[in-house]
Amino acid sequence: MNHVLLKSIACFILLHLTGYLVSHTTPQSNEEAKVILITLDGLRWQELFMGADANLINHPVYASDSAALKKEFWSEDPKVRRELLLPFFWEVISKEGQLYGNRALGNNANLTNNHWFSYPGYSEILCGYADDERINSNSKSNNPNVTVLEYLAGKPGFKNQIAAFTSWDVFPYIINEERSGIPVNSGYEQVENPIGEKEKLINQLQKETPKLWETVRLDAFTHHLAHSYLEREKPRLLFISYGETDDFAHQGKYDQYLYSARRTDQFIQDIWNTVQTDPFYKDQTTIIITTDHGRGTDPDGWKHHGKSSVPRSDEVWMAFLGKNVAAKGEVAEPLQIWTEQIAATISGLLGYDYPVENAGNDLLSILKN
Repeated sequence: MNHVLLKSIACFILLHLTGYLVSHTTPQSNEEAKVILITLDGLRWQELFMGADANLINHPVYASDSAALKKEFWSEDPKVRRELLLPFFWEVISKEGQLYGNRALGNNANLTNNHWFSYPGYSEILCGYADDERINSNSKSNNPNVTVLEYLAGKPGFKNQIAAFTSWDVFPYIINEERSGIPVNSGYEQVENPIGEKEKLINQLQKETPKLWETVRLDAFTHHLAHSYLEREKPRLLFISYGETDDFAHQGKYDQYLYSARRTDQFIQDIWNTVQTDPFYKDQTTIIITTDHGRGTDPDGWKHHGKSSVPRSDEVWMAFLGKNVAAKGEVAEPLQIWTEQIAATISGLLGYDYPVENAGNDLLSILKN
């Protein structure tokens, strides 16, 4: 046989054998971008940027033990107060990432929907636009709009790579789990076929622990289920939604609202530490953190939100950390950004232009520079 032909055959076999060995002996490349989207339901920008509110921490109704609460969260310096409340935000994100929405500095973040409560807020975050006519309540009705999660699930490399863990039990409808096929563990939902003692224990505790709210489970359950999934399944896009802050606020329990916010800060730190110590995620992951709506600004309006009754509850905030996020910290320059920009930003970070015509523009150029 001609030696040139033999050489060509040998090269062909070598190339294909090498490709086979690589594809069958190595995990998914850690060079692929990953995103973790995290939301804290109804956490005000006021607490994020200024810490505990003097009008509320001293309130005889909203703070059951003001003296004890002030030992935990109070200082005359708002920068110290915010560090006491959210140490991970201000010790890590403020140094390595970016924070938006401090209106005292002229840095504004807002909703575009005209309702200013949860389902419209989350739909806007996940779809990239408001749908005021059809998304106008918190009822358990399937979202007719396609979320960025569903859009990306149809792209190469994302099959079985997207999941959601949420405290509020309406998310299977917001994400339209039935149509999209995206797994959404939500509310008091049990883990099907639990793997390991941790998931088995959470299943048991969810049944045995008293329920504070019928539609929202304790965030610790949501967090540890999401964390377990993150470590085991290694999704490229994970959505985690914590809910306690909003429910404690509606009950007028400012003390529990603060304690919950700090616990969630610790949960986010736990996620970040895991990301930074896992070779699959380290230096390849962007974390986006935001909220679905704001709240009122006075002692009575603080408990509530909604355009029809609570002015300024469209005021929100955003935080970014990780890959493609320059270390700018608290962004003090006058700027206006919108919740509707998050979906396109997620899509862009993962390598796809978001083709939804009425979606907000992505924030990539702002984040990278």
